[in-house]
Amino acid sequence: MQRQCGTVLPRFAFAKRLQTALLLICLPLAGAGASPAPAISSDRLQVVTEQGEMLVDIAVLPGMRWCIEWNHSVKKFAVLDCYRNVAGVMQLERSHQPDFAAGLGHTVGRGEQVSDGEGGYWINEIDEPVVNNRYVLRVGANAVNHRVVWLVGDHRREVSLSDQASGQRVTVQLIKPPPPSVNYK
Repeated sequence: MQRQCGTVLPRFAFAKRLQTALLLICLPLAGAGASPAPAISSDRLQVVTEQGEMLVDIAVLPGMRWCIEWNHSVKKFAVLDCYRNVAGVMQLERSHQPDFAAGLGHTVGRGEQVSDGEGGYWINEIDEPVVNNRYVLRVGANAVNHRVVWLVGDHRREVSLSDQASGQRVTVQLIKPPPPSVNYK
């Protein structure tokens, strides 16, 4: 019995030392040559003027939502066109309209109109991809106040396009960022 314990114990100790040595040798090489990358790549929502000035540039993960909000030029209430990043595709998801004012309304077959409970309505389930992930918007005057709005956690964020580019054409676009460049020297 004594002899068996004497032969088993040293083998166990040797295996443990070998395992530790291999970890010390191999661990620094794990991932050698690989650069760290985020688990999920963020697309970018950008609003750019014709002159190339960046007005908005935010990370937009898959599933994230944002809206273009503005004040109706006649009735002065806020109107929302809301989008979502669906696997890298900008998709018009829904629209909020507090009234059937000039230029507003629901088109049969394009989403489902439901009451917002406050006298206005949402047009839900529009779910239309935006062609080429971009569109041109003529930004209204400060009274119209075109703005990009989104949530970060429970906090509303907004950027007024009218404050920066009133009367100008801008491109609203969802882009994939270029892959990181690697400089080997």
